[in-house]
Amino acid sequence: MNICFLMYPWEQIDPDNDSSLSLIHECAKRNHGVALCTPANLTIRNSVTSAFCTVLNRMEKVPVSQKSYYKNAVTRDEMLPLAGFDVIFMRANPPLDPIMLNFLDSVKDDVFIVNSLQGLREANNKLYTAAFGDVHSNIIPVTHVSKNKEYLVSQIKESNADKMILKPLNGFGGSGVILIEKSAMKNIKSLLDFYVTNSDGSSNYVILQDYIEGADQGDVRILLLNGEPIGAMRRVPGSGDHRSNVSAGGSVAKHTLTKEERALCMQIGPKLVKDGLYFVGIDVIGGQLVEVNVMSPGGITYMNKAYKTKIQAKVIDFIERKVMDQLKAFDRRSRLRSEVENA
Repeated sequence: MNICFLMYPWEQIDPDNDSSLSLIHECAKRNHGVALCTPANLTIRNSVTSAFCTVLNRMEKVPVSQKSYYKNAVTRDEMLPLAGFDVIFMRANPPLDPIMLNFLDSVKDDVFIVNSLQGLREANNKLYTAAFGDVHSNIIPVTHVSKNKEYLVSQIKESNADKMILKPLNGFGGSGVILIEKSAMKNIKSLLDFYVTNSDGSSNYVILQDYIEGADQGDVRILLLNGEPIGAMRRVPGSGDHRSNVSAGGSVAKHTLTKEERALCMQIGPKLVKDGLYFVGIDVIGGQLVEVNVMSPGGITYMNKAYKTKIQAKVIDFIERKVMDQLKAFDRRSRLRSEVENA
């Protein structure tokens, strides 16, 4: 199997904790061909969608640790056609690049893409969680999305909660997430001016959510594969910061899924699979869904250490099965067509 990871540059990988490297390392141990490219390296050559790839040379003996593998890996640069790969694994950081998806549209029928392009289009921003909530469900916190500052102020005033969460629609890694309190209403308008209005006069959407009690103790990151949970960890905020993202200074701890969290996964799993979102990370607080991460969900190395498991092996097992199913279906169609042609 040949797999292309569409991600950040090889040089930017954290060899100790990078989840993408865990997946690449697992592929190398199975002797799969591995290449990676960034969204900026997509191109078209002679009407064929291609990419300037960093190709990882196969090793006779792959180091046991991913850190050693990264240190000893030998790479070469080649332009390669994307349709020649069996799998394209999306691991690029948010926000989603729509031009990148336009390139991939031309090969989506030839290559198994994780996650599907349509799923990425629908779920790459924080609006996707609204698809799981309605007036009869308590699956997500009360949420408002708008760029109308007067409306947002009115919702803060009318809320029964003393605290709310404000964040940009296209943020990631905890960037821009702030806690606001009714006791500081005098600062709200200036905050909204900063978040909503750009210097060129354009405006941004922001999300306003009810604060979930217990959020100060952190959140739970759950990794789901094909709609089912395969790992979880609790993310604890750092000192003096309400955000629990590891990139924002938070730490991680072991976590066993509660009955409530398992029920949540069962409820949203079928829709994720239907949308082609096979490998995702969800963030949960108090049993409520806060975010769905569909581009490059992390946490693999932390969960592996805590539970002495190999999440990356489960992911690559799944991908191998999907590719094999596609090959069998293609062979069957070819055989049946030959029978009709020769009749």
